[in-house]
Formats: sequence, structure tokens, C-alpha cells
Amino acid sequence: MEERDLWRRRSSPGMEVIVNHETLASAPCCPHGPTLLFVKVSQGQEQGRRFYACSACRDRKDCNFFQWENEKVSEVRRSAREEYNRSHQPSLSHKTYMKRFRDVLLLPLAARKFCQDCQQLLLREEWNEHLGHQVAADVSVTQLQRPSQLLYPLENKRANAQYLFATRSCRFLLELILLLGFRRVLSVGTPRLHEMIRLKASKEQEFNLKSLLLDIDFRYSQFYTDEEFCHYNMFNHHFFGGEAAREVCREFLQRDGGEGVIIVTDPPFGGLVEPLAFTFKKLISLWRMEPADSTQELAIFWIFPYFFESRILQFFPSFCMLDYQVDYDNHTLYKHGKSGRKQSPVRIFTNIPPRDIVLPAEEGYRFCPICQRYVSSENRHCEICNSCTSKDGRRWKHCFLCKKCVKPSWIHCSVCGRCTLLSHSCGSTGDGCFICGEEGHKHRSCPNHPTNSGTSQVKKSLHKKKSNKINRGTFKRKSEKSKSTTAASKKIKKSKRRKK
Repeated sequence: MEERDLWRRRSSPGMEVIVNHETLASAPCCPHGPTLLFVKVSQGQEQGRRFYACSACRDRKDCNFFQWENEKVSEVRRSAREEYNRSHQPSLSHKTYMKRFRDVLLLPLAARKFCQDCQQLLLREEWNEHLGHQVAADVSVTQLQRPSQLLYPLENKRANAQYLFATRSCRFLLELILLLGFRRVLSVGTPRLHEMIRLKASKEQEFNLKSLLLDIDFRYSQFYTDEEFCHYNMFNHHFFGGEAAREVCREFLQRDGGEGVIIVTDPPFGGLVEPLAFTFKKLISLWRMEPADSTQELAIFWIFPYFFESRILQFFPSFCMLDYQVDYDNHTLYKHGKSGRKQSPVRIFTNIPPRDIVLPAEEGYRFCPICQRYVSSENRHCEICNSCTSKDGRRWKHCFLCKKCVKPSWIHCSVCGRCTLLSHSCGSTGDGCFICGEEGHKHRSCPNHPTNSGTSQVKKSLHKKKSNKINRGTFKRKSEKSKSTTAASKKIKKSKRRKK
């Protein structure tokens, strides 16, 4: 079966997504565009019926669309669904938002207001409608040029997971793009990089770098024209603006004969690799003016956690993973500082030769002349593997039995015949945790999971209190039962004595 016809994840049991041109073309739509086709699998075999579900939301509480693959839908239900989808689109068009933006710019500083509750810029005649809301006043031009700091991040981990680059990482990406000689950046889900490029272009006349933002967050329509922003779903390659928005993207990619452009994308970490890879290949085909010409590659920076490396390389074999650790401002784990992890697991996957990408020496990165790439300070070259093998920023050790380098916390188990955690369960055939790659637990209980790391101690204490409460209640019931039994036996003995 050809790759263009069917892409699946076969590495672990559970749910598989089937992404191809035919399924997307015939898929029913939810408010987030065409849905994806899923199927439950076990040991490589499909279990049960295929069904359609939302491409962007993993929790049905966020989008409850569900339909069996061959289910017949009545006209009444189809009409109701179309009306529901329309009602969940932005209330104003992109052009209307732009007209409002220009009107706000004409107002004096004291009259520029932004409603933080409604997440929208306010015109003078709308002030009375937002009297009870939290409203930011004196919105400067600089604030309007940095909407990612004005808007509340959409941090629903199952739907949006809108984590924003730290200034350190954003500046590094911008300097690297300029150093490599690119003139245009297609920013797919990277609003902070997009606004940094535009802000720098407004201050420096000689700055010759353009950016087009593709993002599912329609709120950016308030700040950018349709030549600067397209409302877009990267999980199904859906342009909410229709063919006009698609044409804007195509023209941006093909400008100057398609030269000097790079895609920088930062998808939600909970997103499946398969639909993302499908989307990026669709963008590549949109960039390539001659379908038969496959000698050139569209440069890509795909920012994703390192433990997805094998899945990404499955779809893009020419990619390599850089050692640079990407940080985020509003993520409790993936940032520097006392509140963050010591090592961020987020990396840059790219098809640009790694020897051409210089990582900052002041942060401890150094050039390995054997591997011909920059690596982190703790990533030591293994003479046996003939490679700098560390993936997570720590110094890995070589296992002569496994014939490869492994994490420093792993040991070789003679029963399992491989290296794993000391606390693992021997004979386990599971694939382990897909977040950290460790055996012995699944992703929902992973200590590196954002919902578990900050509340693990609280959960343990609550569980302990609950257990103690149950135990006390059980002991109390037992003691009461034993007392009642003793009293009953005494009454029986007294009655027997009276009879005698």
C-alpha cells in the first residue's frame, strides 16, 4: 500500500488514525474542519468499526463530533450539523476585524481599550457593553504589535496547548533563520516568532524578512491582515478562509520561484504525528510549482519533543534532530528557572544539514568534528557507537550487551534481555510511556506529564487520606459489629440460665 494512500501509526496498541486524500475529501465536518478517520487496533489488527472524530480536539468535551464511517446521515441531521458548525465560527469576518483594528489605531492612547474577558479590541461605542468586564486601557501601539502578550494563551492541553516560545528560544530561531539566508518564514502555529519578525521589520528598514502566520486561533484576525495571517488547522490542512486563504499561502510559498522560504512549525505536543506529517507534505506540494521536480526540498523546522524522533523520521527520513533545547514562557515544565525542568525535552527536527546550524556556545553547545554537528555539553561522543548518542541532554552510557548507548538511569536486565529502569516489571511486553520513553508506566501516570508533575504530591496525600478514612471506617464498623455480637450472645446465655 502506497504512503500517499494510507498513513498509520502501528507502533503501539490503541487508536490509529487513517489519513489520506480520499478520507479527508469525503469526511464530514465539525467546527474545526474535516474530521479524521479513527479505528481501534490490537496487535496490528483492527478491532471494531471505524469512526470519524474531530481532528483538533482529543477530548469529546471540547468537540463532541462522532460518526461511524458508513453511517447514513439524514438531511435533517446534516442541516442541523451545518448550522451548528456555522454558529461556532467567529462572529466577525477577517475584513471586519481589520476595519476595527484600523479604527482603534486612530483613537488616542487613552481611548484604546481591550476587553480581557471577551478577548477583543473595543470601539468607543462598545464601552458600555463591557462595563462589568476586566478591560485593559491605554493599549499602546507596541502592545498591538505583540498580540501574543495581550491575548490569554489557550492552554487547554487536549485542544489548543498554546505554549509560547521564551524570548531566548525565539531570538535564537530568528537569528538562525537570518544566518541561513532565508527571506520568508511560513509560521505554522508559531505566533510569537511571527510577531517578533514583524516588530523587527517595523523598526529596521534594512530588515528583509517576511512572515505569514497559519494558526487555529482566530483571535489573531484582530491584529493581522489576510496577507499576514490565515485561520488554519494544521491537523487536517484546512483553511477556514477557503480558497482565497489557500491562495495567499500558495503565493507566499512560491514567491521568488519558491526560493528563500522556510516552514517553522510548533504543533501541540499531544497531536498525532501522522496527520501533522500529512499536512506538512501538503504544504510542500503547495510550494513545489513543478510536481515532477523533487530534487529540491522545502526547508522545515519542526519543533517537537525528542521522544517522537522515530515517528517523525518514519515520515521524513531526511530529517535530523538538533540538540538545542527549546523553552516556553507559559509552560511549567519546559522552561529554564527554578519552576522549570533542568532539561527541556523539546527539540528542532530539520532537513537542513546539521553542520550548517550553529548552536550558541554561551549555552554550552560545542561542535563535534566527528559527527559534524553541534551538540550539548553533556552529549559525549561514543567511540563504540561512533556518534554523540544522548537525546535528553544527559550523558548516556554504552551497554555492551545491548550494543548501544542507553539512559544513565537504566540498567541491563538479564531476564528481559535489554536495558530498562531498575523498577521495571520483568517480562513486560508493553511499549511503555510515549512521553518519556520509559517502561513501567503509561503516559497518564508519567511524572513528566504536565497534569501530573505539579500535583503528584497532592494526589498522593489525598489518596493516603482517603485510604486512612476508609480503613478507620472499616475498623469502626467491625468494632461495632463485634460489640453487638457480644451483647447478643450475653442475652442468650442469660435466657438459658433463667429457663434452668
